[in-house]
Amino acid sequence: MGLFARLIASNPAISAPPQATDLPPQATDGALLDAYSRTIVGVVERVSPAVVHVKVEGRSLNGARQGSGSGSGVILSPDGLVLTNNHVIEGAGRIELALCDDRACAARVLGRDPDTDIAVLRADINDALPHAELGNSKDVRPGQIAIAIGNPLGFSSTVTAGIVSAVGRTLRAQSGRQITDVIQTDAALNPGNSGGPLVSSAGQVIGINTAMILGAQSICFAVASNTALHVLTQILQHGRVRRARIGMAGEQSALPQRIRHQASLAQKTGVRIVHVETGGAADLGGLRAGDVIIALDDATVTGVDDIVRLLDEQRIGRTVALGVLRGGAMLTVSIQPTERIAIQAA
Repeated sequence: MGLFARLIASNPAISAPPQATDLPPQATDGALLDAYSRTIVGVVERVSPAVVHVKVEGRSLNGARQGSGSGSGVILSPDGLVLTNNHVIEGAGRIELALCDDRACAARVLGRDPDTDIAVLRADINDALPHAELGNSKDVRPGQIAIAIGNPLGFSSTVTAGIVSAVGRTLRAQSGRQITDVIQTDAALNPGNSGGPLVSSAGQVIGINTAMILGAQSICFAVASNTALHVLTQILQHGRVRRARIGMAGEQSALPQRIRHQASLAQKTGVRIVHVETGGAADLGGLRAGDVIIALDDATVTGVDDIVRLLDEQRIGRTVALGVLRGGAMLTVSIQPTERIAIQAA
């Protein structure tokens, strides 16, 4: 007698295993794959008409065009507002958009933000254009379907699909500033995908594809749609993204255990000031080289990137409080950040 039969015989409370006919009906692999395919096809049919091929010619030098490049973009309004990457159009002398219906039109730069690698274009065309909808990237969760549409290596209207691998990543922009709230995906990206949309299964743009890691397997990144929306709104309102500055240079510095204990600090690092700009907000507020910044308006500061992130447009011209260590003593220094000089539209 088998083990299971002996157990049943010795304990009648144990029931026999369910038979295949007793199990609830389950979707077959084929049906699940078919549903997945229908989802992808539906999203592509909905969004791909709004995806454009961005063709760039460099600025003229002695009458000759210098350099060229290409990427992708996505139309967000019927009147031709287009989001793409800043690195796609940087240095452009002329920009042309190839539309999904094989038409082409010129485009001009409304504004660009190297710190987030986002640029906003306006298509020079009178017709109403198909457009996509921005989603709320705060709702994005690891594991959900992610679909990338673009023009990799010159192959127009190429679709790749995968999942969201992670959210809340940081990525270093070409300007040196960190882009926060970046979406990581395994949807394959290649040169030319830059600036194209990363789309959810609901057909909403959740990110603007911006980077891949050469030599890595399926590690790709997109600037979150909420960041792109903020840049778009700032550019439409001001022609640039407004940010604050305090006029100092600093570096991350370890806090000695003794100082941390005396000041009851949990953090292990702060930002040591190495230079104060004469006449700047830091100078006028009394900050000195050697001071260590550990907080800004009650937000913990452990590195330079924390200060850069916290100095947004809301703090321009407004008094902010810096928590500072000077000679082992805790100080609160009030300063008034000024507006950082922004790169103007090309």
